[in-house]
Amino acid sequence: MLSTAFMVFFPMSLIYFLYRGYANTRDVAVNRISLNHQHASGSGGQSHKLNVLHISDMHLENISISPDQLYDKLKDETIDLIALTGDFLDRKRSIPKMVPYLKALNNLNPAHGVYAVLGNHDYVLRPVHLDKLKQTLEEHNCRTLINEWHSLRIKGNTINIIGIDDYSTRRSDISAAYEGKPEGFDLVLTHDPNIVLNMRDISFHYLLSGHFHGGQIHWPKPFHLLKMGKLVRLNMIKGLHVYHGKPFYISEGLGQTGLNIRVGCRPEITIHQLHVPSVSLDDQQTDDGIVA
Repeated sequence: MLSTAFMVFFPMSLIYFLYRGYANTRDVAVNRISLNHQHASGSGGQSHKLNVLHISDMHLENISISPDQLYDKLKDETIDLIALTGDFLDRKRSIPKMVPYLKALNNLNPAHGVYAVLGNHDYVLRPVHLDKLKQTLEEHNCRTLINEWHSLRIKGNTINIIGIDDYSTRRSDISAAYEGKPEGFDLVLTHDPNIVLNMRDISFHYLLSGHFHGGQIHWPKPFHLLKMGKLVRLNMIKGLHVYHGKPFYISEGLGQTGLNIRVGCRPEITIHQLHVPSVSLDDQQTDDGIVA
């Protein structure tokens, strides 16, 4: 009798678990973070707002939001720039699927462009297909930063967007990413947030990352993440954190890996409103082209 009941109950429970898990992948959260940087203020303590749309871990093999749905969620937002922090895909056949998402992001008309770094899953691609992914990003107005920086001139201030390559695959080069960078507000984009543990003596005002998916299956605890670095053991797997006085954010990601399910967490789109302090700098352009 007990055996028969178990044979009925267990499959039904598993089906319900998978159904609810898949339904959660369609329940995308639009989270908002407002962050002051008065401690970094230059002259007079004045600041201006910079709205950064952050999307991470799209994993186009397992994504439950369409490009049109993504656009509809964000079409009424004022966006200054878009930051994409890696793990777009890991199969060459998924590269064409990237195009409509990039078009949707371009249709949001970010005032100062779209910037991306790569993640560990992107590096699963063979070099020729990785080049195709980077080409696809560039063809759709998305600048890929691989251990390098790009500066913008916004309302008289210099904003440095610093792209540090994937830490988990040992491609990070912090020195190269910072080399020649002008003074200004430093926004770091990277995939694996564990890099912050190596940045105690490195200046930045804010860092955006992803990688952990909020656990993806976060019940009762995301024990499977323990192999993914020290931050997990410090219980820093999602959201806003501060390490040695410097704030960083870990996105729960938009897509999934393995099974297309989520338990105890939701896919995430994040809008960060940064209060960027005014700094007194010359108006001269750098070699990398500060944009007025």
